[in-house]
Amino acid sequence: MQITLADIEDAARRLAGHVLETPCVQSRTLGAITGCEVFLKFENLQFTASFKERGALNRLLALLEAGQRPLGVVAASAGNHAQGLAHHAQRLGLPAVIVMPRHTPAVKIERTRAFGAQVVLRGEDFDQAHDHALELAETQGLTLVHPYDDPLVMAGQGTIGLEVLQQQPALDVLVVAVGGGGLIGGIATAAHALRPDLEIVGVQAALFPAMFNAVKGTGHPQGGRTIAEGIAVGRPGRLAQQIVREHVADLLLVDEGDIEQAVLMLLEIEKTVCEGAGAAGLAALLRHPGRFRGRRVGLVLCGGNIEPLLLAALIERGMVRSGRLARVRVVARDTPGVLARIAAVVADAGANIAAVNHQRTFSALSVQSAEVELVLQTRGAEHRMDVVRCLVQAGFEAAAA
Repeated sequence: MQITLADIEDAARRLAGHVLETPCVQSRTLGAITGCEVFLKFENLQFTASFKERGALNRLLALLEAGQRPLGVVAASAGNHAQGLAHHAQRLGLPAVIVMPRHTPAVKIERTRAFGAQVVLRGEDFDQAHDHALELAETQGLTLVHPYDDPLVMAGQGTIGLEVLQQQPALDVLVVAVGGGGLIGGIATAAHALRPDLEIVGVQAALFPAMFNAVKGTGHPQGGRTIAEGIAVGRPGRLAQQIVREHVADLLLVDEGDIEQAVLMLLEIEKTVCEGAGAAGLAALLRHPGRFRGRRVGLVLCGGNIEPLLLAALIERGMVRSGRLARVRVVARDTPGVLARIAAVVADAGANIAAVNHQRTFSALSVQSAEVELVLQTRGAEHRMDVVRCLVQAGFEAAAA
């Protein structure tokens, strides 16, 4: 079982006019921050906000092209393959059943159902969901469309490699998120057929280093809750492993904090929404800057399906880390008007009060004193300390909490 450049070119022919040829453009700001030239391939702009529809559609069209019209299709997916398969199955008039892990983000479940698929929640992770999908394929006569360990699916994903090298032919490195390996397998096959000198680097979440362990022979523990659930795969694809060994120069691991920071930077700097897996490539540049310094680096933003509440939480956590959302503790005499005076000092210092907790009872302070905890919107860590200094100069006992 293998794929070739011809398979990927066939996939490109099938997909023409059905999926978006996404832009691949330079980000000068991210380049200045990371010390290299950064080029972003915006696969999060696909109709289902993920590259996954390329492989799913190629598989379906190849079946129909061969005169095989299935009774229906079934797949296990954390969400992006589910949406891509459901969308195109609906377009082609094919029933679709999608098995998702129980903790899949609600936004991915609802969007998959909106494409007409029957959603079954089963298992704690992709592997358990996939086992159930195999059962359904056997008992209901459905055609299994694997999200990554399928040559036709992988060839569809490989069309990204063709596009990237047409759009940015002078890249030195291409950085790709890795879950089961279908994306990097397809891209690496296409890229090295056209540019054998192009370095391909894979990125995995440190909590799910399945491909890293398989290829490097390491035994890193695996499991946990990751915001990069799209690449939280316990068993990498067999075909993908073979391609990674032959064509991928390196595999890197990134922590949850790296991924969070990358999601926020893409949102704030590029004004684009990426899920955790989609931001993994930028997370690698932030985590391993020396690895890419001074080079022309392509990043595949492979998905943008992130739970809105999770994104809101990431934004708040990012503001805290940067000092733009800060807590300040103030101790003052418990007298009428004291809160107004504290608020006036904060306002004069140019900060905005987002929340106030005025504590009298649960405190070890004198009964005539009150503890006030302020949550402030500031311009950063230095501004936060300026606010604290202004409060102290005004006669209050104050400190950053």
